[in-house]
Amino acid sequence: MVTALAPHPHAVPLEVRRAAPFGPNLFASVMGTGIVATAAASLPLHVPGLRTAATFVWVLDAALLVLLTAAALRGWTWATVRGQLRDPVMAQFWGAPAMALMTVGTGTLLLGADVLGLTAALAIDWTLWTLGTALGLVTSVVVPLRTFGSGEAAFAGWLMPVVPPMVSAASGALLAAHLPPGQFQQAMVLACYALFGVSLFATVCLVPQIWQRLVQHGPGNAVPTLWIVLGPLGQSITAANLLAGVAVLPGQVAFGVLYGTATWGFALLWVAIAAAATVRAMRRGLPFALTWWSFVFPLGTLVTGTSALAAKVHSPMFTAVSVVLYVALVLAWAVVAVRTITALVSARVP
Repeated sequence: MVTALAPHPHAVPLEVRRAAPFGPNLFASVMGTGIVATAAASLPLHVPGLRTAATFVWVLDAALLVLLTAAALRGWTWATVRGQLRDPVMAQFWGAPAMALMTVGTGTLLLGADVLGLTAALAIDWTLWTLGTALGLVTSVVVPLRTFGSGEAAFAGWLMPVVPPMVSAASGALLAAHLPPGQFQQAMVLACYALFGVSLFATVCLVPQIWQRLVQHGPGNAVPTLWIVLGPLGQSITAANLLAGVAVLPGQVAFGVLYGTATWGFALLWVAIAAAATVRAMRRGLPFALTWWSFVFPLGTLVTGTSALAAKVHSPMFTAVSVVLYVALVLAWAVVAVRTITALVSARVP
């Protein structure tokens, strides 16, 4: 088995290794692959052949989730999990399995329904959403608790365990749209807004610490993780506008557009900062590690968020930017996927 830990300001990045139990960060590959498919399904314009290609990517992603889950169930023990939770870097990536589950579930609803039928797609999505939401709520409590009093410096990876509830809010909005109008649908929407709040206010607490760390010490070896900040930003834009599509409360549409546009502006600022830092690090030589998947999923959430705004505002600006960002997403995914496969193959024991 193979794994790689994320870069950290106080640690040298660890590349793919032999004979080490893989960690939850491997599920970031499921997140990144899945967002390529779901982002394609959400684009505000029709591109011939894109849906077919996206469906193929979703099938690949579902197979990858099954493979990694089976390997985890076979290889992980309570001692392994406890050791990972004690690691100051690996612990943060326990948010990845929860988001991987929900990403595949969303892809099943948006794309898999064409293959499986709507009833089966909804059943699978509800199951994966429930499991992912439960696990995400656990990571949102357990992982931050271990950092309290530790004196560790914040880095963008700290966002990983608190982003899953925002993914739950966005994915749950799609499920709520298929519920019959009534109290249960309203309760589902309210629950999604509560999950939205869990992640949003945790992010509000963490981003200033990350910014301060950058001002004082720079990104160090953690350049790829800078892109993680886009995750809660893009996903919150997506969630706010998808929830607006299930109008059970007054002002939902206005909130989605106003909140989404303001957050979208800050997200583009962060793209510029993270891109500049990445280019600088690449010039100096940035070794491959599994944290390169941080380039993919967060950017994908900005694509879905921009597409959601385009659907609500019908603005050519949002449509054009969503297409440009999607092209960048596909390129990033292709590069990281190839580098990951190459690293895994080279690490095999003959």
